[in-house]
Amino acid sequence: MKKKIIAFFKNNSGRQFKSKDIAQRLNIETEHEYNALKAVLHKLVEEQFIVKAGKRYRLSRPHSSNVLTGVLQIVNGGYGFVVLNNSEIKDVFIASRNIGVAFNGDTVEVALFAKQKGKNIEGQIVKVLKRKRDEYVGTLRKSKSFYYIEPDDRGIHRDIYIDKEDLNNATEGDKIIVGHLFWENPMRNPEAKVIEVLGKAGSQDAEIVSIAREFNLNYKFSPKVLEEAEAIELNIAPAEVKKRKDFRKKIVFTIDPEDAKDFDDALSIEEMENGNYSVGVHIADVGYYVKSGSQIDKQAAKRGNSVYLVGKVIPMLPEKLSNNICSLVPGEDRMTYSVLIELTKRGKQVGYQIVKTIINSKRRFTYDEVQKIIDEGEGDYSVEVLQLNKLAETLRKKRIREGSIEFSTAEVKFELDENGKPVRVFKKEIKQSNMLVEEFMLMANKITAKHIGAPASGPVKPFIYRVHDLPDNEKINEFAKFVKSLGYSFDPNTGSKYNQFQTLMTSVKGTEEESLINELAIRSMAKAIYSINNIGHYGLGFKYYTHFTSPIRRYSDLLVHRLLHKYIDSVNTSNYSLDELDTISDHISDCERNAVEAERLSVKLKQIEYLQYHVGEEFPAIISGLTHFGIFVKITDILAEGLIRLRDLEGDFYVYDEKKYALIGKRTKKQFRLGDHVDVKLIRADLEKSELDFIIIE
Repeated sequence: MKKKIIAFFKNNSGRQFKSKDIAQRLNIETEHEYNALKAVLHKLVEEQFIVKAGKRYRLSRPHSSNVLTGVLQIVNGGYGFVVLNNSEIKDVFIASRNIGVAFNGDTVEVALFAKQKGKNIEGQIVKVLKRKRDEYVGTLRKSKSFYYIEPDDRGIHRDIYIDKEDLNNATEGDKIIVGHLFWENPMRNPEAKVIEVLGKAGSQDAEIVSIAREFNLNYKFSPKVLEEAEAIELNIAPAEVKKRKDFRKKIVFTIDPEDAKDFDDALSIEEMENGNYSVGVHIADVGYYVKSGSQIDKQAAKRGNSVYLVGKVIPMLPEKLSNNICSLVPGEDRMTYSVLIELTKRGKQVGYQIVKTIINSKRRFTYDEVQKIIDEGEGDYSVEVLQLNKLAETLRKKRIREGSIEFSTAEVKFELDENGKPVRVFKKEIKQSNMLVEEFMLMANKITAKHIGAPASGPVKPFIYRVHDLPDNEKINEFAKFVKSLGYSFDPNTGSKYNQFQTLMTSVKGTEEESLINELAIRSMAKAIYSINNIGHYGLGFKYYTHFTSPIRRYSDLLVHRLLHKYIDSVNTSNYSLDELDTISDHISDCERNAVEAERLSVKLKQIEYLQYHVGEEFPAIISGLTHFGIFVKITDILAEGLIRLRDLEGDFYVYDEKKYALIGKRTKKQFRLGDHVDVKLIRADLEKSELDFIIIE
């Protein structure tokens, strides 16, 4: 009845009707139906969907002067908010009935209601200005006589219908891409045409491509880009070698994960005559091959970064460059851009050079191989490895002492079979070998940023920094309350919050709640971004920081290389104005966020795929979230997150208490609190809906 009446008013906007007129037009004849109609009309007046004037009803018209523009964000409940372009006005609440023909992420016009009630500004979407995407990825389904696509994007709240003539040879269960969307009436479902069949849902290739398409990731290079890459020669001209500091006879090596294919950083160390150490951080000189304005450069700029999905990399650069010409493979001459740092034995920096170099890597180490040398004290180039590790430990202690916060973000790794199916899931262990490499990369990034941001002479030149703002006070206070509820101390009002963070991170290390507290601490802080305005990096405690060390996989680093080369060597290369750098900073920050979301979804899907074969098994878990409809739990060993629905909590009726971060039983007063440890049983693993359901095991 309600749907019929809503459709009636939308199709007759601008006109007024008595209830009897509406009943007649909707063919309502019985007294029971008529009473139901009047009850619905009364409800719609309360909801401000229609207005009653005397005995007549009409569609509520938002004031045309209150039409604003923004981006729609739909949440799980089906309602949404429009984040307005005018940041001075709060987000506008959109009830599900007022979303119209908009999807999550669409740019829309929203009209505000004349009368406002409640704490949120409320309105309705009157026009879709721009779709978030032109194509949609999902699984083809059939229901009786029609076909539809179940979209992968959970923000798309409607199934998209497909005519038989528009299937493009797709069959039920295929992962497909649809386009040519047509949707004008919110009372009907959107329609589209199949433009590409990716393969059967659940297959490795289909899932990788579907994630790429969902997040608008370019997973194929254009013929022009590949042609340009193919034309690049590996031969290094003798004239170019003469311009560079030659490290080919020195001991230089790379340290990377076992499955790495692109090596963009290498290390060297040698004792100087004065007793100090010269540490070389050698980075692939991608800028030598990828020229500004080239087809490869334009594509790299558009991608912003490489994306590391489980079992597949979507690279920023074509494979010939990323895995060969630019990669610092062992036994081959490679051009690099290096930061040569002079350090005392106590780790004090007394000098540095930023210089173009040429190296020949003597060894490709994995982290595990270096860790074995650290543990046993012997192996290839053990003198150099052990000295680097000793310095790295000293530098790390100094960095933490000076305000750097050591967050421990737990990650999982997958062992895949030949078909890309996960056969093992385990936590990634961060070892000393990982921290060794990280410490010198941090130092090189810091030095290059300070070289431009605080020059010895002359003005500060346009540059791109990696910045991290101060944490939001409201979020920090909320985090402090939660930490206190778990029995830990955190004073949000102290002047040096980083000391509070570091003390807390140290105290939770090794505990089961370590992962949750680290995750919530990171959420309470601002996000690190790229910017032309240097405000420092709060999390690292650095006044100057940039990204210099990964130009194969990050466009920011390639750009930083170009700027440094121009400023240090006074080369006649393209100028980047502040406005251009500002635009690029915003773009690559967006690309990074998008890549992180895609990578998270890839991990989540692989976790669910693995757990499909473990339904009925029990796991230790920690409560990672609480809502009015249930408990989110995270399995402690493989970090997969799922839901315990409120209806599956037996023995009592539970109510969510926001202040206590708990669900509390009305009768028993039993509590389930955020951070509590629970044993759970997996009862459902739905890969298509990306959902895991658990029950509590008492």
